[in-house]
Amino acid sequence: MSTLLEDETLQFVRELIRIESVNTGVAATIGDGETRAARFVQERLAEVGIVSELVEPRPGRGSLVARIAGSDPGAGALLVHAHLDVVPVEESDWTHPPFGADIEDGILYGRGAVDMKNYAGTILAVARHFAREGIVPRRDLVFAFLADEESGGVWGAGWLVERRPELFAGVTEALSEVGGFSVPLVADPADQRRAYLVATSEKGVAWSTLTARGHAAHGSRPTDDNAVVRLARAVSAVGSHRFPVVRTPALQRFLDVFGEARGLAFTDESLADDLASLGFMASLVGATTRNTATPTVLSAGEKTNIIPAEASARLDIRILPGQDEQLRQGLRDLAGDDIDIREGRWWSATEAPLDAPIIGVLQDAITAHDPEGIVVPYLLPASTDNKHFAKLGIHGYGFVPLRVPGDFDVFAQFHAADERVPVDALHFSARVTERILRTA
Repeated sequence: MSTLLEDETLQFVRELIRIESVNTGVAATIGDGETRAARFVQERLAEVGIVSELVEPRPGRGSLVARIAGSDPGAGALLVHAHLDVVPVEESDWTHPPFGADIEDGILYGRGAVDMKNYAGTILAVARHFAREGIVPRRDLVFAFLADEESGGVWGAGWLVERRPELFAGVTEALSEVGGFSVPLVADPADQRRAYLVATSEKGVAWSTLTARGHAAHGSRPTDDNAVVRLARAVSAVGSHRFPVVRTPALQRFLDVFGEARGLAFTDESLADDLASLGFMASLVGATTRNTATPTVLSAGEKTNIIPAEASARLDIRILPGQDEQLRQGLRDLAGDDIDIREGRWWSATEAPLDAPIIGVLQDAITAHDPEGIVVPYLLPASTDNKHFAKLGIHGYGFVPLRVPGDFDVFAQFHAADERVPVDALHFSARVTERILRTA
């Protein structure tokens, strides 16, 4: 029989999914879903006497912050954060209503089921549990329910860090996405030992634009400085280039643990094949081995018979820790001196200690509920709101505990149609998260 903590976790996750807080990235089409979700959380906290502050830098773009005092005032506070916005859906691709929060065969379906209203509902339920039971955590806990993560956090975490840093006074570490989900430790399906990944590092994310310039001319008279041709060469060079493998500390720790468990060497020569043997983990870990720069948007002329004076391409760039300048120089070398490179947003990678005491806390919590489970650091190939909190000196860790079947790829649920999570995984998440926040 489930506990009240587990029941409320499931209830709140479902109710949050039903609030359509879609973040399109376009102000005119976003609506007030984020603020409605934040007010829902605020009301549930107020029911048990927890005071919170709603911050709304723009109408509808609300975030909520609450603090629970701990028993050790000398310990650094722990930030626990979840974003309330979700990415858009193409409803025709779904077999269940994306905002219906339907449960079928023990599986909860809905946008935000893992990204990341599951954690928002979980930490809300844990906060209420502490208040009801009179539980005082060891450290101050700062709960943040944030807007705009899916578009870079400009109106959520980024805004709060720049304008309201006092809300995070004393915070030294943070817990949030993307990690905590279980993956098979060994290849044998009969061996149920699980690894629970913790993101101790995140790739940085940047957007840059390549621009080639020439002079406009009639299409019947080819020019030597055709901007489209020169841009195409640069885009081809960037898009086809594979940057060298960099064995960051987080990547190496992952390889060491899985190498020992599976009898894999992960040498420079065997790395690609050994990663491929990891099944659905291969693409996740493979993306953390090197910097990437991916052309995504091309812009040039509008008429077929006119050679345009300018052509441009936008790049999505993912940067390993400490690799900013190497990547900048690599792009310059690939694009060539006749291509202008203009940087847009540029957020550097984050990197937190691999052996901090909080890793032991995570392991103890997992052991209490999965005795053979092992917490394994890894490098997240994407980025989260931890990039903003890093500006305040806060070390961010991605750990949303979910025990799932060996063939269930949690990371594949992010931004996917029929996003889903097993209900018993949410119950597990509630139990483990409660222990983490009580003992951290």
